[in-house]
Amino acid sequence: MSSMRIVRYALWAAVVVLLVAVGAVYFLRDGGDRPLLAGAAVGGPFTLVDQNGQTVTEAALKGHPSAMFFGYTFCPDVCPTTLYDMTELMEALGPEADRLKVYFVTVDPERDTREVMAEYISAFDPRFTGLTGTREQVDQIIAAYRVFARKTERDEGPYLMDHTAVVYLLDDDGALAGTLDYHEATETALAKLKRLIEAS
Repeated sequence: MSSMRIVRYALWAAVVVLLVAVGAVYFLRDGGDRPLLAGAAVGGPFTLVDQNGQTVTEAALKGHPSAMFFGYTFCPDVCPTTLYDMTELMEALGPEADRLKVYFVTVDPERDTREVMAEYISAFDPRFTGLTGTREQVDQIIAAYRVFARKTERDEGPYLMDHTAVVYLLDDDGALAGTLDYHEATETALAKLKRLIEAS
């Protein structure tokens, strides 16, 4: 194969990768506050347990707005940062924060037992709910919410999990109403949460 042909194939491969990346961005957002896959396209039945051992299903999402984040307790950066940011946003919301339910759903149930989730979630706002379950139960909600989650082995140290790093904003029917992006400006995130609460 000629060197020019190799270069041409490499360029086409780069274009494909770029298109996939752009598609991933627009998978959840249309450039504004509302996602392209709003409503029934994201979400569905699930059965998990919270950090206190109580069963939680999709019915728990009804009657109030929610913020749902998928991650894991062994996460070195994105998860603790996001939960800390959500803690700060809840404080900034004042009394209105009591109307918002925040769920942290593990993508790593093999390590994130109920007891581990209870200890981890206690470091953040006390109103947060941690959700875990069996591998099959977690896979069900991951699929329902179209979450990306993949185990990454390392040469040294425990494995990591690559995963979707946005916070899902759900209306009082449990339907997707928007997202918060990782490291989004505090003012922007707070305005989104206020609109979500006011609309519910």
